[in-house]
Amino acid sequence: MSRPKIIGLTGSIGMGKSTVAAMFERAGIPIFDADAEVRAMQGPRGELIPAIEAAFPGSTGEKGVNREALGKLVFADKEKLARLEAIVHPAVGRKRAQFLEKHANAPLILFDIPLLFEGGGHVQVDHVVVVSAPAEVQRQRVLARPGMAPEKFEHVLGLQTPDAEKRELADYIIDTGVSLEETEEQVRALVETLIAPL
Repeated sequence: MSRPKIIGLTGSIGMGKSTVAAMFERAGIPIFDADAEVRAMQGPRGELIPAIEAAFPGSTGEKGVNREALGKLVFADKEKLARLEAIVHPAVGRKRAQFLEKHANAPLILFDIPLLFEGGGHVQVDHVVVVSAPAEVQRQRVLARPGMAPEKFEHVLGLQTPDAEKRELADYIIDTGVSLEETEEQVRALVETLIAPL
């Protein structure tokens, strides 16, 4: 049985990955957004709330996971972070399997996965697309975000595979250091390239 070809979309913080994912969606490609699934499962009455509260008492409330409280608990503690990931990752895997089933007849689907290389997910996709922009553009974008400080930005960068390395490992690169129209043109051209042989 043939299955859809899978694009793995990734990019470091501030590179414009969400914007590019929306462009793929506009081009008719079904998108699995790992972050959005996690937010839903950790939101009000989300299915992961009981397990997270049991593992990290006081980290949830009626609005779901208190991201700040949970972040303080796990951010600097690798063991606790691993415990949280052991709750979250299998649940995301189940959602991804359901998504694949639902879109089994699509020629092409896209997994939007921020930590594609860090989590080893790049080996499970057919094409790796990295969203990238010049470092100074990335820095400006990130530091313009509310609540973002240079130290926090550096910390996040330290947790991610460097952009240069991602570009080396990519099958395709979408440059977001240009206008939105030019970026969208790159996305449309890539979709045509990937769908043509199918």
